[in-house]
Amino acid sequence: MAKPGDAPFNAYIVEVARTAGGKRGGRLSGWHPADLGGAVVDALLERAGVDGSHVDDVVFGCGTQDGAQAENVARNVVLSSYRLPNTVPAYTLDRQCGSAQQAIHSATQAVMSGTQDCIIAGGVEMMSVVPMDNNTSPEWHRGPHTGDRIIEKYGDYTKAEYAAYNADPVKFDQFVAAELVAKKYQITRGDSDAFAVRSHALAAEATRQGRFESQIVPLPCKSREGFSKAAKAPEELHTQDEGIRPGTSLESLGKLKPILQNGTLTAAAASQICDGAAAVLVCNDRGLERLGVRARARIVALGLSGGDPVVMLEGPIPATQNVLRRAGLSMQDIDLVEVNEAFTSIPLAFAKAMTGGDLSRVNVNGGAVAHGHPMGATGAILMSKLICELERTGGRFGLVTMCESGGTANATIIERLPARSKL
Repeated sequence: MAKPGDAPFNAYIVEVARTAGGKRGGRLSGWHPADLGGAVVDALLERAGVDGSHVDDVVFGCGTQDGAQAENVARNVVLSSYRLPNTVPAYTLDRQCGSAQQAIHSATQAVMSGTQDCIIAGGVEMMSVVPMDNNTSPEWHRGPHTGDRIIEKYGDYTKAEYAAYNADPVKFDQFVAAELVAKKYQITRGDSDAFAVRSHALAAEATRQGRFESQIVPLPCKSREGFSKAAKAPEELHTQDEGIRPGTSLESLGKLKPILQNGTLTAAAASQICDGAAAVLVCNDRGLERLGVRARARIVALGLSGGDPVVMLEGPIPATQNVLRRAGLSMQDIDLVEVNEAFTSIPLAFAKAMTGGDLSRVNVNGGAVAHGHPMGATGAILMSKLICELERTGGRFGLVTMCESGGTANATIIERLPARSKL
């Protein structure tokens, strides 16, 4: 272990906090993104017992930086916080669905270098307020986000792959990509439906057993005008992931039509549109000593991958291979895995490639198919779930990995520390 004054330092996760997922137009939809992020940050600092003035920086991910999520939403989270002084800086980053995970990576790199000692990393995404891809809408913005060179390099390839699904080849399409991954890894409609049922069933059971209670920040319900009034009363607290459907069955899913022509994936096989925020407190050895706090986990290694932007979503496989190599570990060493359920085909393909199809360690409390996927926040949500489950089960090593638009992926390995080691 590096000692204070030495470099590079170790990086540790001290505390985690997340909202329960809110459905589109549901119990969180009336919150402003900055307010939601500020409430989660305040809960994080309270749980950790840390004075906000000791935080060196805040880095938040956000996938659609438009409207209420524009103008450096991370800084607006700081200004919305009751526990962070305005002397704490902040920046927002975009690695699409992996934005919050990249925020954790960026915080890790900063504290390991000794440049900073204590950083809050996380993300926020209010998909009821700022719809996905709102910042690429041709109605409001000038020009497509793909230029002539991308069309020159990938245009014919995209058209050929998209033709079977009658999809618009103007931009890289995640729905087509999910189908292409399913086709490559021989994942059937039955496989996808069964995995969706599994996700809801595991999430419902975990909720029933109270496994998420220590992660979730209870927040007043606020419904946005124009949506259902399911959460009129602000005195009612939002404490459970709203998208979980305990009664989901193969019979009910069998009635759904595929999203794309000639496809196998239905809406039930895709992550749910969701509102949410999450944050983790990342410190190095010097930060732990200075703050007098105990670490829950050590960040062991960081991995990334880039690949085919048309197939796009199989990035968690090479990213995991990369991070395992950096950590000097194998999949046999990993006790628990959180693979974002952007579509059912992604964790199923991951399992086929990395665990021989064994799902016993993968998404053991359900995933985004049930919980929802607030894009810019999901990486920190998965990290919160992973740490708490490692502690509950006594596991040592855990992995978070996630596919991202454009063909990239993040992967992170952590090590649970016994009894919140002070180190």
